[in-house]
Amino acid sequence: MNIGFVVNNIKTEQAGYSTSRLALTAINRGHKVCVMGVEDFAYDADERIRARARTLPKAKYTTTESYIKDLQGPSAKNERITVDDLDILMLRNDPSTDTGARSWAQTAGINFGRIAMRHGVIVLNDPNGLAKAANKTYFQLFPSEVRPRTVITRDHSEIKEFIKEQGGSAVMKPLQGSGGTGVFLVRPDDKPNLNQMIDSLTRDGYIICQEYLPAAAEGDTRLFVMNGRPLRYKGKYAAFRRVRTGDDMRSNIHAGGKLRQAEIGPEHLRLAKIVRPKLVQDGMFLVGLDIVGDKLMEINVFSPGGLGSAQKFEKVNFNIGVIEALEQKVEYMSYYRRNFDNIDMATI
Repeated sequence: MNIGFVVNNIKTEQAGYSTSRLALTAINRGHKVCVMGVEDFAYDADERIRARARTLPKAKYTTTESYIKDLQGPSAKNERITVDDLDILMLRNDPSTDTGARSWAQTAGINFGRIAMRHGVIVLNDPNGLAKAANKTYFQLFPSEVRPRTVITRDHSEIKEFIKEQGGSAVMKPLQGSGGTGVFLVRPDDKPNLNQMIDSLTRDGYIICQEYLPAAAEGDTRLFVMNGRPLRYKGKYAAFRRVRTGDDMRSNIHAGGKLRQAEIGPEHLRLAKIVRPKLVQDGMFLVGLDIVGDKLMEINVFSPGGLGSAQKFEKVNFNIGVIEALEQKVEYMSYYRRNFDNIDMATI
């Protein structure tokens, strides 16, 4: 299998990233792996997609640290590849980190991935599906049963009225962005500061205002979904919990949250079942569901991370399960001479 991984920037990749773990697993299973940044693509005059990519010098790696050292060091081979000749192109870049001066990079993987599909490259997650999910309004396309009550607006009075209807407590966050950046928990006694909170968020665009879920005090659970179903390998679910610390309502790890083992129960599986048709329809091969109580707080379709955290608690290498699924897709595609719709192959 010839697989390419698209990342934001090779220089900023880290050993703990799920992308690094997936690439290492693919190499150790005998596959050819190349890694490219979103700035490395080119559409050539012969109508082929090419890219400057780095390939690794070793046939096996024991740690992601040694993998990253080689990937970012002089021993990696830097060559111009024909993307159309790949079997798999994994879009593992996160557009939300490419704002400001690099806003041009946010859709580069999606745009070049679309063209590569024409020649039978399996592009995951499906680039057309990812284009729909470019901001958090995508979440509102899922059934209301799985979501907190929400308004999306820039109007101060509408936000205040919604918060009043929720008893004075709500969560406000920017429509764009990720990782808990710019998230406010509004409490009844925050009324004097509410205008200032709203002003700080509307400077960057629309605001998402959601009902506050009391279960958030206990943190959230990330459950991975692959091919439209909860990712389970060797009898274990790929999942972990994040527990917030102190008064910070965010349970994101870089916001101070702590990792714990997850216990996947009927409610988690029910939510995964409800969102399955939409994920399959949009060609979402690998996603992360962030669950609080009996609701979804977010569906992560761009480079969902944390497979290593799930492995830490469950003692199962879920990366092998993901690579095995990719191997199966490539085998299917060979039977059909690379002539099969990408969106269907993404979740088969």
